[in-house]
Amino acid sequence: MQVGIILAAGSGSRMGSPKATIEIDGERLVDRAVAIFHDAGIKDVYVVLGAWQGYIPGAEIVINPEWQTGMGSSLRAGLEAILKNPDYSQAIISLVDLPGMTSAAIAEVARSSQEIVMGTFDGKPGHPVKFARKYWKEIAESATGDFGARNFLKGRDDVFTIALEKLAMGKDVDTPEDLTGFKGDI
Repeated sequence: MQVGIILAAGSGSRMGSPKATIEIDGERLVDRAVAIFHDAGIKDVYVVLGAWQGYIPGAEIVINPEWQTGMGSSLRAGLEAILKNPDYSQAIISLVDLPGMTSAAIAEVARSSQEIVMGTFDGKPGHPVKFARKYWKEIAESATGDFGARNFLKGRDDVFTIALEKLAMGKDVDTPEDLTGFKGDI
């Protein structure tokens, strides 16, 4: 069974507030991220929070007490939470600050029969990524600082990539200026 993990623990220092709570057209980024996972057929979605903590309809909340140390600790917290459920066999992971992500892109990665899958945008690595359960502990052990799964993926020849630029936008939003381009566009 597939499970989704959305990393949303950061403080959004360059944005001025946690990105999870930023609204585009009246919808918080975190609620949009959960909705696109559900629309892609991923029923169980975990959201890793830290700087901001609150209620998110349709999601299991995981609190990362070490969120200040970077994305690596959030990925570890999410993977540790889903490891508790033996029914989960594949994790699809994405970030909260991708307002141009779509359910079509999530579904495309989820449908792949490969065990390690990475979405790409114009040839550059991006999200979502998918990992079979057998890799979760190794990924968690390698996740440090702001690197998430990057250390795990580095140098591997078994990573299957899927070009997603026709299905979604892979650009994250880090500043208020980045956000203005998404108003009304999604």
